[in-house]
Amino acid sequence: MINSLQKLSDAKVLTDAQIAVQVKLWKDNGEKIVFTNGCFDLIHVGHISYMLEAASLGTKLIVGLNSDQSVKKLKGESRPVNTQENRAILLASLFFVDAVVVFEEETPLNLITTIMPDVLTKGGDYEVRNVVGSKEVLANGGEVKLIDFIKGYSSTLFIEKLSK
Repeated sequence: MINSLQKLSDAKVLTDAQIAVQVKLWKDNGEKIVFTNGCFDLIHVGHISYMLEAASLGTKLIVGLNSDQSVKKLKGESRPVNTQENRAILLASLFFVDAVVVFEEETPLNLITTIMPDVLTKGGDYEVRNVVGSKEVLANGGEVKLIDFIKGYSSTLFIEKLSK
């Protein structure tokens, strides 16, 4: 089982340099690249629904994953619950996720400008003008899509329930 997880991780969890090469190959083949990002600390049905809809907007879905340090800065010292390696493997195991890239910064702007996706997605609680990378993607002829969340699903809510 461990060997299978490692093979999956090696195949789909990519570095910045690896994703740049892969995206070029995909674009040269006419693939439509979709990008989303998040902490994905405790993967739940809301995440799955969101990413499945994002994947349906193109032919390749890349997930930018906040590193452990990035999550701590955003969510506090008690987070993440799962390590970035575990979160990356879980995301990579989803059939509709084509690549996972861990980023160290608080935002994925550098990763977005490297990938320059055709479609940038974020949750429906954002406005397009507030989505990191939206200006760059729109200026490059891409689009930004907001995807509604399923109410009642949140890693933070689940963690709060578990701590009671």
